[in-house]
Amino acid sequence: MTVTSKPVEVLWGCVLIMALLAVSGCTSAPKPPPAAAPASGMTTPASTAPLEPAVPVYAGPWEDPSNPLYQRTIYFDYDKAEVRPEYLPLLRTHARYLGTHASQRVTLEGHTDERGSREYNLALGDQRAEAVRRLMIADGVQPNQLSTLSYGEERPANTGRTEQAWRQNRRVVIQY
Repeated sequence: MTVTSKPVEVLWGCVLIMALLAVSGCTSAPKPPPAAAPASGMTTPASTAPLEPAVPVYAGPWEDPSNPLYQRTIYFDYDKAEVRPEYLPLLRTHARYLGTHASQRVTLEGHTDERGSREYNLALGDQRAEAVRRLMIADGVQPNQLSTLSYGEERPANTGRTEQAWRQNRRVVIQY
């Protein structure tokens, strides 16, 4: 009597069929690896020239760090509202720009350090903004291009309680 094992033959038959299907299913050639990206990290479409680096877009020259109008802060001495002589060239630069751009408006924001009462600091911040406004008008800016606003001690540039921090908070910021 011959004994054959049907389940083993069926198993080998299934393995053989699966192997044939796997091999026959891969009839297309493998895709070549993508070309290495340029050293700059930018990708280049095959049919176009290399991309140029993006140039930043600014709302105005006062946002461009390489432009003189980027500097928009005037600092003041303790308990004073007089513009220091070192800031006159900066104010003239802004005044020239505003003089040639009559539709441009700015707000002069006055700030103080935390010393003094809230009311006193609001008044001092207003005096500082008005001092800057008067100088800009004297340099040819139209009054309707300038508005003033005092924040007093409410928006410190530096929250520290040192002379260095207070010095940074005594300021007028030209906001375009």
